[in-house]
Amino acid sequence: MKIGIDPDCDKSGFALIYQNQTELTTLTFFELFDRFGQLINSFGKDNIKVYVECGFLNKSNWHRKVQGTSAINAKIGERTGANFEKAKKICEMCEYYDLKYIKVKPTRKKLNAVEFKAITKIEKRTNQEMRDALMLVFGR
Repeated sequence: MKIGIDPDCDKSGFALIYQNQTELTTLTFFELFDRFGQLINSFGKDNIKVYVECGFLNKSNWHRKVQGTSAINAKIGERTGANFEKAKKICEMCEYYDLKYIKVKPTRKKLNAVEFKAITKIEKRTNQEMRDALMLVFGR
């Protein structure tokens, strides 16, 4: 079983691929915690591998490139930091559950819904977090 997680401040993208089944949704941090518990109880921790997108692995000076007021830049920094912390907490959750996990450096370009459907053949309506989560595990 492969799980891809695209951390987000509110709800993280969650994609699960197991045999010919795919689950694609968004979950709050505690919904994710509960879902991991359910999966471990059903399949065992040795059958689960988690891929977590970790934006903090990218080195960037985004604040030098952004033009705008200091308030706008501060808000961007706040959300970026919160997103990084969410990814770190999800990794910590994997360690707590003793799950195999891989920190993935975000390198792919974002896919829009049309591109996503063409690649995956999934017709379900998706948001960016769901698409990013599935692309972490698609084809692995």
